[in-house]
Amino acid sequence: MEPIQTVHLFPVLDEHLLTLLRGLRPEQWELPTVAPKWRVRDVALHLLDGNLRTLSMLRDGYFGQAPASTDYAGIVQFLNELNHGWVQAGQRLSPAVLTWLLEVSGSEYCRLLASLDPQAPAVFSVAWAGEQESRNWFHVARDYTEKWHHQQQIRQAVGEEQVLLTTELYHPFLQTCLRAWPWHYRHVAASEGTIVSLHITGDGGGYWQLRCTAGAWQLQETEATEPAARITLAGQVAWRLFTKSLPRTAAEAHVHLAGDLALAEPFFSLLTVMG
Repeated sequence: MEPIQTVHLFPVLDEHLLTLLRGLRPEQWELPTVAPKWRVRDVALHLLDGNLRTLSMLRDGYFGQAPASTDYAGIVQFLNELNHGWVQAGQRLSPAVLTWLLEVSGSEYCRLLASLDPQAPAVFSVAWAGEQESRNWFHVARDYTEKWHHQQQIRQAVGEEQVLLTTELYHPFLQTCLRAWPWHYRHVAASEGTIVSLHITGDGGGYWQLRCTAGAWQLQETEATEPAARITLAGQVAWRLFTKSLPRTAAEAHVHLAGDLALAEPFFSLLTVMG
């Protein structure tokens, strides 16, 4: 499949974020989000951390601490500890200072991503898609999903969700997340030519399919005519399913399954965050 172009969307996301944060009332900064134990201010702090760490590592070549273990579980634990420490330290920052730092660092962050050769090897692979080495365009698209879904966590908490649920901004998020779909089906056995189809409804949604070919699952962004299993997912909540904030039992109210249900079931394990 073709690379997903997202680098031009980062300044758009940042503009929406800064406009939102500048308009929040003091009590809205303390509202809980779907991110466990994180309030609006904590998610904003996490977005700032992403800007600063990326600039430190990719621009300045400074990586600071390193995980004790480089396997998947070790990296997840390391990131969780970094995130917790940063959010705790950030409690001393006022909303105005936090917003200002996001503005200053965001412009530098966007310039850095735009300077990367899209086809060059990325410093970090997209592990949740099963890649040992990724191209920069995929690393950038992965960062886009981070920026998008954390801003959406803030927006959901304050009741301003629709701004990001557009074809321009939401469809690239979904496209990137679904690049992990074949990896999550790697242990699913099926006969040659078996198809699992997906329809994500609403603005930014679309049609995708997985086809079993030569013992492997291949992703295509097209509507299937005769799938063995058919999944229809409400666009309003698809982002939550892919980012670990929509439990399996809650997802059932927003998903319609048809055909071979056992073949559709692994879809619910699709996760596009490190966790």
